[in-house]
Amino acid sequence: MRREMAAERTLTRDVKAELMRLAAASAMVIAAGAVILSAVGSARAATYKWVDEKGVVHYTDKLPPEAVDKASTELSKQGVPVNKTDKALTPEQRRAKELEAEKAKEAARAQEEIARRDRALVASYTSEAEIDLALNRSLQTINNVILSSQAFSEQLNKRKADVETKKAESQGKAVVAVLDRELESIDAELARQADLVAQKNKEAAAITAKYDADKQRWRELSASKEKTAANDKPASATKAPATGAAPVVPTATTKK
Repeated sequence: MRREMAAERTLTRDVKAELMRLAAASAMVIAAGAVILSAVGSARAATYKWVDEKGVVHYTDKLPPEAVDKASTELSKQGVPVNKTDKALTPEQRRAKELEAEKAKEAARAQEEIARRDRALVASYTSEAEIDLALNRSLQTINNVILSSQAFSEQLNKRKADVETKKAESQGKAVVAVLDRELESIDAELARQADLVAQKNKEAAAITAKYDADKQRWRELSASKEKTAANDKPASATKAPATGAAPVVPTATTKK
């Protein structure tokens, strides 16, 4: 009898445990179904706002094929915009946008290069006199080349004059042909020296212009730096009045 009662109690506990497991599984299935239904409901509740070719505004639960490439706005069931799609660009518009972006990048790179050169300029010189000194050093080498070329040209011209004199004195002689070849060589060398001097003069002009621009820019940067420092400097405290004993003012006394 006791064994039967114990077996019955064990069976009852197993049944209850199984029922609890089934109840928990059913609750999970119901919760998952609720989530799915909610998602489906939300998807169905979405509304799209778009404008056709005639400018008419449409509200639909899904975008028709003719509206896919147009600008549209997805609205929630409360009418709040939740997603916006821009109108598809034409190849020309896309190319123009790419060119605009490239120009912006080029402008940014140019601005950075200007800033880099400004930093180098301020770091290289502490005064305008130093810029003038650097200019003179750069021009010195060029001037030396020009002076050397001019001196060589003077020698060539003297030699040319001598050869021409000999040629005039040697008319009808075989040596004239040799003198003509020498004159041709002298003229060719004089032309080369003239080109060299012209080239060096151009280089000197370019260097002078470069240093003049550097000096002007350095002056602007220095003035801006001084102005910024003046603005950042705290205002001087108001001058306090001089301290000391106040003068004693005599008071009139009345004789009794």
